[in-house]
Amino acid sequence: MNARESILRNVRTALRDAPAVPVPERSYRFSSGKSREELHEQLVDRLVDYKANVFNASSEEDVARIVGERLTLATRVVVPEGLNPAYMDGLNAEVHRDSREHGLGIEQLDAMSAVVTESAAACAETGTIVLDGSEDQGRRAITLVPDHHVCIVRMENVRGLLPETLATLDHRRPLTWISGPSATSDIELERVEGVHGPRTLDVVLVS
Repeated sequence: MNARESILRNVRTALRDAPAVPVPERSYRFSSGKSREELHEQLVDRLVDYKANVFNASSEEDVARIVGERLTLATRVVVPEGLNPAYMDGLNAEVHRDSREHGLGIEQLDAMSAVVTESAAACAETGTIVLDGSEDQGRRAITLVPDHHVCIVRMENVRGLLPETLATLDHRRPLTWISGPSATSDIELERVEGVHGPRTLDVVLVS
């Protein structure tokens, strides 16, 4: 008998006389019932409260324009290989495409001014954006190391509650959950930004 089998045997023995676990009551809401306009308003409210910058776009041209305006001062920008190249047309910065096969190292990412990605979903109630590692979102590292993240969120992917949001996601994918710019108050209860990820989060909401 190996160590694993021994541990599992001991666990089964310890639980042999344990009472049956009751089935939890699942009476919580599974849908917010909000309209598209209400979801937009709520998501913007939460994002702004988290100190994210929010910009509304009604077309792909709007997205490219906003990206260009937000990254006017950027010198190097990293983007996932599947991101629409038209979004980079207005940039004066060096654009580096990252992929799993040809991923940039940490030092290279640290030299980037910003990162631009799409998103997989967003939850309006919590103001949370979810990335799932798709080709237009890329590796998790590219959204954690650069100090500025421009994230494109499409209203068709916005849901009201977490149960609704979770239902749209593939849980086998590497999910990254973003609720505003990186910030912590662990040290002497003083807010410090940029510790665990980008200091600046720009959200482009595409209607």
